[in-house]
This record gives sequence, C-alpha cells and structure tokens, in this order.
Amino acid sequence: MEERRVVVRNDHGLHARPAALFVQKAGSFACRVQLAKEGGTAVDAKSILSVMGLGVENGETIVLVADGEGEKDALDALEALLATPSTQG
Repeated sequence: MEERRVVVRNDHGLHARPAALFVQKAGSFACRVQLAKEGGTAVDAKSILSVMGLGVENGETIVLVADGEGEKDALDALEALLATPSTQG
C-alpha cells in the first residue's frame, strides 16, 4: 500500500470534467485507489459520485492511497493529473 498527499492545482478543483478525468485515470489501474480530504474519510477514487461528493477545491490537500498491482504507477499518474494547473473544466 502506498499513500501520497497532493495539493490540487486545477482551477476547478475536482468538479465536473476534472473529476471525470480523474476517475477515468483511476479506473485504468487494477489496484484499489481511494482519496480523501486531509483528515477526512476516504472514498473510492473510481466512483464519480464519491469523488464529486468530496467537494475538493483548488489549493486543497488530498490524500491518495493505492493498494495492489501498479499502485506506484497509479499514484504517479493521479498526482501528475491533480498537480497540473488547468483552466479547462
């Protein structure tokens, strides 16, 4: 199991299109992936409703946890996606 803290840099946080892209990327890995706001309850990162339900905003720190085959690759890809500033949302 691997865990990372990441500051979300997308101008729209994890809402609408950014959330869909995040969930799609998480779903491309075989391992289990969860995310949570720092100090909050973890949710399934492969569920669009769960991810959007967190209400993650730009500049917030989230915790990513991956467990299973490809966990490091999953966290690398998801961290890169979250840490990239974007105004497309």
